[in-house]
Amino acid sequence: MRENLALRRLMNDLGLTQAELARRTNIALGDLTGKPGLVSERTVYNWLSGVTRWPPAKHREALRAVFGCTGPDLGFSRPDKGRRVPPEDDVRRRAFMMAVGGATLAVGSPEMTAPRRIGRADVEQLKARFAGVIASDHRHGGRLSVESRAVALADEALALQQAGTASQRIRAALFACAASFMSSAMWAAIDGRRFDAAQRYHERAARLAAMSDDGAIQFRIWSHAGSLYRHMRRPGDALAANDVARGLPIARRDPLFASLGHARHAAIHGLTGDSNAVRRSIGRAQESLNRADFEAIRPVWITAHFDQAELDSLGLAAYLALGRYEDAEAHAHRSLGLLRPHMQRSRAITSARLARAQLVPHQATFALSEVLPVDGFGRWR
Repeated sequence: MRENLALRRLMNDLGLTQAELARRTNIALGDLTGKPGLVSERTVYNWLSGVTRWPPAKHREALRAVFGCTGPDLGFSRPDKGRRVPPEDDVRRRAFMMAVGGATLAVGSPEMTAPRRIGRADVEQLKARFAGVIASDHRHGGRLSVESRAVALADEALALQQAGTASQRIRAALFACAASFMSSAMWAAIDGRRFDAAQRYHERAARLAAMSDDGAIQFRIWSHAGSLYRHMRRPGDALAANDVARGLPIARRDPLFASLGHARHAAIHGLTGDSNAVRRSIGRAQESLNRADFEAIRPVWITAHFDQAELDSLGLAAYLALGRYEDAEAHAHRSLGLLRPHMQRSRAITSARLARAQLVPHQATFALSEVLPVDGFGRWR
């Protein structure tokens, strides 16, 4: 047996004990299968010690959701050829042999040798599935199941690159689809505060987006990076990443993209304590939003997400970070009044931030009232 050093290193990077990894894997299994997972500390020990060299498919998929890595990247290896073939591989092999047996006479025919042609229909099918990922995100937020599904679909989009022939335009579109799915995995990881995984997704998404030459998805990825570093409380990195997004041609050409870039800049400036920068960024975001043509054709991820309600939500985050609670509360009320019905995740976040804006200013009063009596009008005696 050989110790699984790759898995141990990933656990150390995330500060996971065997018990915590078992817990997270069971959560992922629940999201994936709808049934509680049964992974124990002993199961994790078997993975680490090398007793289990290739876990069952559902465990590998759950671990992918936890770490953002595939089986081999986690230090697992497929069984040797001399070992017993898993049942699912038996099924695939029998299906393959039946297909080969039925096609023996046609081996030399053009139909059997011609590679598949990948076309616009394949791309449109991937885009439809991407819309499903976006819908899941708005309902559930940063669940591991959303993250895992997005990664799997990114891999599927990339697999089409190898499945047949395609024009340069179609290949670029496939890379854009893969980058879109990977950016959704990144966003789910950010939302779930799995920041190490989010950083790995960002690196992969940025490479894919560069090969796609798609300005919209490049904007999304770098804008997400700004949000990632903001949540990690690294405002310098957040401003730099968001500046990449704001500097893209699409942000200069389309006021809606420009507005989102300014609004996220405001939220980052809130961390720096620069109230003037927050005010300027929100003002620019509002001006750009007022100029946006909402009838224009745009990617589903921005049309389903960004509008006046989201601008006010980012304003809420900015003023909450500044400690300007009345301004934060005003933005929260406007956002909640404008949120579209499908924005369930956003409604939950905005409601929680509103509660904080209303409660935090009174915490000092509650603490001080224990030692300094307050009269019936809320004044110190």
